[in-house]
Amino acid sequence: MADETPQDEPNVTEREGSEAHATETPAGESAPKLSGKEERARRDHLAASRRPSRTPQERDAERREKRAKKAVARSRRREQEKAKRVAARGDSPARTGTPPASPKNTTPQVRTGTVVSAKPDKTITVRIDIARRHRKYEKIVRSTTRLHAHDETNDAGEGDIVRVSESRPLSRNKRWKLEEVLERAK
Repeated sequence: MADETPQDEPNVTEREGSEAHATETPAGESAPKLSGKEERARRDHLAASRRPSRTPQERDAERREKRAKKAVARSRRREQEKAKRVAARGDSPARTGTPPASPKNTTPQVRTGTVVSAKPDKTITVRIDIARRHRKYEKIVRSTTRLHAHDETNDAGEGDIVRVSESRPLSRNKRWKLEEVLERAK
């Protein structure tokens, strides 16, 4: 009797590189073919059922331990990369802190344009016409830009040609101020 295998026992199938898995099939039927994804899910489910159950505190402690190990590995890796950068740069000491602030030596931009509107108090709208040659096609391309400029004395009127210069933000739209009126409208 010991040598005989009964027909009701589970059918055992083996795959390359994996352990033997038991699939229960009735006598005379072959085991259903599972896709790789289904097979992995089944294998994971079996492994989870064999694992002893843990409390949430144990799972949390394990997760924290893994995170701590990863943090140590990250900091070790960063130190290695830092040492590599210092070696590549030469034997100059590592820079620390923020670099010293350099004074701004920039001059404000200046534009020349025509006043389109002088209705708001202490504000003018200037239209700047730009004509430049296209780099590739060499056609002259014209474009216009409208900007708002600060006119403290309400000196400029519609149609005047004015020079405006860049300034700090004076309002939501005003970043320019009137320098001088070049030509009055007729």
